[in-house]
Amino acid sequence: MAVSKSTLAIVFLVLGGLAVLFGTVVVFVGPIIIDDQIVKNVEINPKNELSYTMWKDIPVPFFMSVYFFHIVNPDEILKGEKPMVIQRGPYVYRENRWKDNITFHDNNTVSYKEFRQYFFEESMSVGDESDVVTIPNMLVLGASVMMENMPFPIRILLSTTFKTFNEGPFLTKPVGELMWGYDSKLVDFLNKYLPGMLPSSGKFGLFAEFNNSNTGQFTVFTGQDDIRKVHKVDSWNGLKSVDYWRSEQCNMINGTAGQMWPPFMTTESTLPFYSPDACRSMELVYQRPGVSQGIPIFRFVAPKTLFANGTDYPPNEGFCPCRQSGLLNVSTCRHNSPVFISHPHFFAADPVLLDTVNGLSPNEDEHGLFIDIHPETGVPLNVSVRLQLNLLMKRVPFISETGNIREVVMPMIWFEESGYIDGPVLNTFRTNLVVLPMVMEYMQYIFIGLGLATILGAVILYLSDKESVKDTKHDPTNETQAEKCNMNDTGGFLAQTCLFSNSSSAGGMFLESHERTSLYSPFIVTVDHFICFTDLSIITHLSIITHHQNFVGNVPSNLFAC
Repeated sequence: MAVSKSTLAIVFLVLGGLAVLFGTVVVFVGPIIIDDQIVKNVEINPKNELSYTMWKDIPVPFFMSVYFFHIVNPDEILKGEKPMVIQRGPYVYRENRWKDNITFHDNNTVSYKEFRQYFFEESMSVGDESDVVTIPNMLVLGASVMMENMPFPIRILLSTTFKTFNEGPFLTKPVGELMWGYDSKLVDFLNKYLPGMLPSSGKFGLFAEFNNSNTGQFTVFTGQDDIRKVHKVDSWNGLKSVDYWRSEQCNMINGTAGQMWPPFMTTESTLPFYSPDACRSMELVYQRPGVSQGIPIFRFVAPKTLFANGTDYPPNEGFCPCRQSGLLNVSTCRHNSPVFISHPHFFAADPVLLDTVNGLSPNEDEHGLFIDIHPETGVPLNVSVRLQLNLLMKRVPFISETGNIREVVMPMIWFEESGYIDGPVLNTFRTNLVVLPMVMEYMQYIFIGLGLATILGAVILYLSDKESVKDTKHDPTNETQAEKCNMNDTGGFLAQTCLFSNSSSAGGMFLESHERTSLYSPFIVTVDHFICFTDLSIITHLSIITHHQNFVGNVPSNLFAC
């Protein structure tokens, strides 16, 4: 038995209504489910295998690329000429990081120490650790500036000591020794008779204290009670603030430990973090949106005020004594040695710094600092932290090793710590925290769209069915082409018989009244009523009313009388 269009219209209407209802429910419930899923995967909880493993062992490749500023004219520098440097590198080291001594506390915090090891990657490097470069000797030139205001007999004694241990103003040594330490009789002497004066008790190297070390004890919030606080530092080495700087604001420990941030970021969000190596809190700002390996990201960069001096940016007055903008004086947390941090090649710094050294060429693509964050989860997908280490050099009276060196903040090295999520970790992250929430978000619109389309189709089908019925009832061809009328003389009065084509496709009945006056008789022939059915299987009754009598006769089923 065929299903009528009206019935199909009702079925489509019900299905469409259910689809719209489901989609509407998902619109309101979906975001709640997605946010709840993100919260569960972002909080620091050993039960969350994915996020906890990423936080604890950092199973993504991290590299440190080191560039040396090789001094071309050391003798001329001692005569007062402008330094000239050539960049050498990168010398790339694979960096392994892991957390140990992990302890969870009742106040929804967790304490840990993060350890790090470095392994040279020759295949990624331009050169080898055996390459020889020339850089300033921090022990000589740094100590000379530190002793600048001491009585001249002490300065003379210091100069004599340098000569005794054959220490000159510049070092020409292999990269590996400059990085991780070299033998020095002066270092051995100072460690034996003046312990604690140097940052390392063994060999002296630029990164000697970094390898096989930790960054101190961090205590951070787990986010289990408030996801907005996840990864934020509660204390570092038991301290709520440091005492390196001259203002309370500059001494504050703000933000996270610099690896992950709270979720649900907006373009108004910032990335605050505490860096033990820089001895201060720093904050990156939103720059632009983007896509990294198919995942939407926000890019955060260092603002121009990050290393601005107190004159250009008053809140940084606490980090002074300051020099030109673009330099951070870290001497207070580096044994008072005249060391400054900046962006590589003095990028975004006072242009006057570029005039003091030949061979520098800053640009944002190579020397800018950035972090690409997935805003919904606060997880970094691509990180590039670039910093430069500089030493203040100058002539110091009564210390002959300083010669006639003009005062200059001398670039020594710059390094880039970079990392990115890749491989199975990236696939798992994309599936659990990006694809599934995206599917749920799109599903709500798909159901609403399909539901509305189905309802529209049901309405069209219903109206089409009604129009078909109407056309069948009033089609003029049923009266003009199929109708054949014959005049018959029946029993002394006139009857008009009409033949109708049996072509109706619609069932039902209707009443109609029609009168006709014969030309030959005063009788009035009236079709009082007739009933029409699709199958025309019944006998139609003809009622002819005259002036004198009623006559009822039967006609064949394929005829209608009128």
